[in-house]
Amino acid sequence: MASSSNTLTRLPAGSTGSGRARGTGRTPGETSMKRAGLRLDGLGAVRVALWCAVAALILVPIASILALAATGGGWSALGDPDVLGAAGNSLVSAAVSGVLAVVVGSALAVLLERTDVPGRRALRLLALSPMLMPPFVGAIAWLSLLGPSAAVNTFWMERFGAPLWNLYGGDGVIFLLTLHSYPIAMMIVTASLRRIPADLEQAARIAGSSAPRALWEVTTPLLRPAMLSSFTLIAVSNLADFGIPSIIGLPERYITLSTLVYRYLQSGTVDDPLAVVSAIGFVLLAIALLGVVVDLLRARTRVELDAQAGAPALLPLGRARVPVGALTAVAVLAVTVLPLITLAIQSLLPAPGVPLSLETITLASFERALSASGTLTGIGNSLMLATLAALICGVLGLGIGTFVTRTRARSNPVLLGLSLLPQAIPGLVIAVAWLVIAPKIGLYNTPWLILCAYLTSFLALVVQSVHAPLSATPTTAEEAARISGASRLRALWDISCRMAVPAAISGAILVGLTAVRELTLSVLLLSPGSQTLGVVIFNLQQAGAYNASSALSLIVALVGLAGLGLTARTPR
Repeated sequence: MASSSNTLTRLPAGSTGSGRARGTGRTPGETSMKRAGLRLDGLGAVRVALWCAVAALILVPIASILALAATGGGWSALGDPDVLGAAGNSLVSAAVSGVLAVVVGSALAVLLERTDVPGRRALRLLALSPMLMPPFVGAIAWLSLLGPSAAVNTFWMERFGAPLWNLYGGDGVIFLLTLHSYPIAMMIVTASLRRIPADLEQAARIAGSSAPRALWEVTTPLLRPAMLSSFTLIAVSNLADFGIPSIIGLPERYITLSTLVYRYLQSGTVDDPLAVVSAIGFVLLAIALLGVVVDLLRARTRVELDAQAGAPALLPLGRARVPVGALTAVAVLAVTVLPLITLAIQSLLPAPGVPLSLETITLASFERALSASGTLTGIGNSLMLATLAALICGVLGLGIGTFVTRTRARSNPVLLGLSLLPQAIPGLVIAVAWLVIAPKIGLYNTPWLILCAYLTSFLALVVQSVHAPLSATPTTAEEAARISGASRLRALWDISCRMAVPAAISGAILVGLTAVRELTLSVLLLSPGSQTLGVVIFNLQQAGAYNASSALSLIVALVGLAGLGLTARTPR
């Protein structure tokens, strides 16, 4: 060390040793890059590569839609009565379904987490099952139960001269959006419930409050932040859903922004459809980001409570325990298992309205569905795109989640925020953004455009899967590897990445299962020969092949449930 120091001091005045800063051994460029959070080594190169991937998949599409919306002539079309009507329908359905989903999800969370209702574990699993089914498949399942020619309405017509409830229309859209959204609110509120200290309710009980009153006046107010967060997430997601409004709303001319954009892109009823849909996408993006900003501002003022080790005493239901449990079980089974049963029955019948009997049961609907034009192509495209999306998102998500969690850089929060940003952006906006840039990068009318949209939408699933467990894991193993002589990149690869691989695999499987049954992105980015499984089911439904679409939907639902069950068993 001494000789090295003497060598440095003997350099001529003003010399920095071939451009290296005095006493640092680094060039001025290296020093400035270090201050910015980058290093000229393998770790810095990987960080730059991750930033380039995030910029290409997220920043470029968002910038392109903002640029076209700002320079295009689509703003004048926003005053069209069709656009205003569709915007009103979208806002109403998203807001009402969001409120109802939060009410239902919160009630179930409190009931199953804080009371002694029987069968709580089984009821909790059943109550969460609607989120495992694609929304458009759920819509087809419910049509087999409450459609105009379904058995329930047929029976009611014969007895009372009018159908019980025709699911088509705006009320059906809100109902199904609620059913497919309340599990999100239930999970968020349940997580919040488990963080509320048990001694708060116990103190209220000691002060003379009854158990229900303590639950209502002490616990429920502390759930408001979680309820608001779940409402924001659900409303943004439902704002641009395509499957449910297209299948349930269009037959009654209940048009939302997503179905209107689909009509503009497919029929060319406006002069410059891309400019118009970019303006619509800009408005949706602004609404979504506004909701996220409000939620973040609220989160900054939230008071965090440290959960105690002791579990809170369950609220005894007394004599109402069995009746409440029975009513809850009936309600949960009615909205989860019953649609699947009716979907299976519809799949085994030759045509709608045919009564179920041993003579009428047939597998012809499955045969028609699998042999229909484009079905095998759609299955092949979906499997290919879903597999590629899972692999690419798995690798990128593993890298991003590991770097932002286990390395120090000023850019880490920005990189994490950008990678999670698409969760707050409606799928319709992402699809339109890739439509805008597709001609410039040579992907127009190719299936690779759908793959790019999948990567933008689903990357956050893997990043979250990796980031959460690594954040709770100490860095002692990496420090030991560094002490033993490993480089920073080698320690990161051998220790952190290997620990996070199971979580990344779980996230990648979830990406694949989500992509293989996705509809909104696929139907808006559809090109000749690139139809996916979701588009095939949608086309069968629109063509009136209800039994064939039910058969294919049943296959998708069962495969999805099995795959997600496998994901849940994957070690993290």
